[in-house]
Amino acid sequence: MKKYIVVFFGLLLPFCLKAQDSFIIESNKKKAVIPFKLINNLIFIPIKVNGIELNFLLDSGVEETILFSMDEMQEVKFNNVEKIRLRGLGSENEIEGLKSTKNTFETHGLRSDNHLLYVILDQSFNLSSHIGIPVNGIIGYKFFKNNLVEVNYEKRKIIVHTNNEKFRNKLNKKFKAIPITIEKSKPYIYTNAVVDSVDVKAKLLIDIGNSDAFWIFENNKIKLPKKNFPDYLGKGFSGDIEGHRARIKMFSIDEFDFKRPIVAFPDSSSIKNVKMVPDRIGSVGGEVLKRFTVVLDYKDQKLYLKKNGKFSEPFTYNKSGITIQHNGLQWVQETVHLETVQVATSLNESEMNQNNGGNFRYKFSLKPIFEIVNIRKQSAAEKCGLLKGDIIVSINNERPYKYSLQQINQLLKSEEVIWITIEVERNSLVLKFRFKLEDEL
Repeated sequence: MKKYIVVFFGLLLPFCLKAQDSFIIESNKKKAVIPFKLINNLIFIPIKVNGIELNFLLDSGVEETILFSMDEMQEVKFNNVEKIRLRGLGSENEIEGLKSTKNTFETHGLRSDNHLLYVILDQSFNLSSHIGIPVNGIIGYKFFKNNLVEVNYEKRKIIVHTNNEKFRNKLNKKFKAIPITIEKSKPYIYTNAVVDSVDVKAKLLIDIGNSDAFWIFENNKIKLPKKNFPDYLGKGFSGDIEGHRARIKMFSIDEFDFKRPIVAFPDSSSIKNVKMVPDRIGSVGGEVLKRFTVVLDYKDQKLYLKKNGKFSEPFTYNKSGITIQHNGLQWVQETVHLETVQVATSLNESEMNQNNGGNFRYKFSLKPIFEIVNIRKQSAAEKCGLLKGDIIVSINNERPYKYSLQQINQLLKSEEVIWITIEVERNSLVLKFRFKLEDEL
């Protein structure tokens, strides 16, 4: 008999069998401190899986631990493996996967034994190219369920505290405590919104794995504001998630008000197979959460918030209309001064002396290739002639590999009205385009 498991990602909600595999702080410590990388409002943490370190997206919107990008995990040995069939959101197509039990997860004084995980074997499901760093998996409920988890966005640290009343009392003095509910292993909060002059009480998933500020699902009461534009919202298990973006008048979480935030409205086709908990109408994501130091307390069903220095920053979006991702690597020749050049020690870099006065050498390095993978309709980029599949040669006269993917995305979100000049390679020709970043909302 075939075994089936439904696996979703991000907004997409996993539903699987439960196991006793939560994280425990080492017995001689009161807390565990884990550094993280923050990219596009998403949190990535290092975790050793059976002794091999991998990068995980931390996502409060998922229950089970999911691994993918198997080509980057050849050294990992999984225990008690059995084949299963996986079926993703919005697709009836089945793909092959693995279920593995009794695995060991550990990071910075935090440990989980007997950890159940699922492996996606489909190599097309790969977040690394969208993020700009290797991403090997997603971890959620089991990371949060037994401890008090503090996320300090400014210091880029997660502090996992032993769950006790003494620490809760400290939190109540410095943080705003807000009641939440834990339903189907995920945290939910009640908020208030004003959408096209309609006051809405909104039950939202607290979704650390969503980079946007808010997602709202349309219903009989909530309609897409007239001033909006269609946009690519992210990548799901079975493909891209499309929708619209718009500004609304206000969103409030308890005493914290957010004026004119940018809200994503996913298309109904993207969420048609999501099994919603009662009354849920959307999600609150990293663009809002990063404005606080956040503590999640699943056991006592509380969210603790304290403003940080980013609280009053404006809400921005990609005004260009292009979505860029990594698409492989290329050898690049760079000229460097002799004083700064060291002999390469890896296969990724080689150097060649050139007879030019002895003042420099050519340095050959592997650099990422950036490709346009999506273009928003009627956007500045589409109007100037850019196309999906164009390979970026330069941005504002700089080679793209001099930027990280995060830096490119930040440039395209600029609050200022600026001009962007992009050279691309298309059908072996280099073409030049210029457009202006303007606010469509």
